[in-house]
Amino acid sequence: MEVRTQDKYTLTFWEKLYIPEILKGMKLTLEQMLKKKDTREYPEEKWVPPPSYRGAPVLVLERNGVERCVACGLCSRVCPALAIEVQAAETEHEKERYPELFEINMLRCIFCGFCEEVCPEEAIVMSPTYEMVFTRYEDAIFGKDKLLMSAEELAPRLEFLRSHR
Repeated sequence: MEVRTQDKYTLTFWEKLYIPEILKGMKLTLEQMLKKKDTREYPEEKWVPPPSYRGAPVLVLERNGVERCVACGLCSRVCPALAIEVQAAETEHEKERYPELFEINMLRCIFCGFCEEVCPEEAIVMSPTYEMVFTRYEDAIFGKDKLLMSAEELAPRLEFLRSHR
């Protein structure tokens, strides 16, 4: 049985000196040093996310002060992290039901956007909110008081969703 060995690569004279490779590395370093920086001075200079950004999920509040949610519970069923809890109640208005309790545990939420995709009423959307700080566990459970956001504030996201459906 014949065993084949690979031919060894022999270095040229210049490769043995390593000088060209060192100069190439120094050139790359100099180019990176002179390139424009993308650093943002965060607290003073805020980042404005594009409409496609998936931030914290919120509930849409119409102009007349009525929330869009009909408490179908699809968002809570599709949530892979089990972060959403919805309890429905009956109403006498044009809608038959509304969410008596709507809570999202932001510590469990993975910002996947499944709740937004499955909602038949466009009642829950991913907002441009990216700053969330909690000091206690109870602060991370968002009820309707923290989740309701006007449709005017969410207009860029709602237009983005309508254009991509």
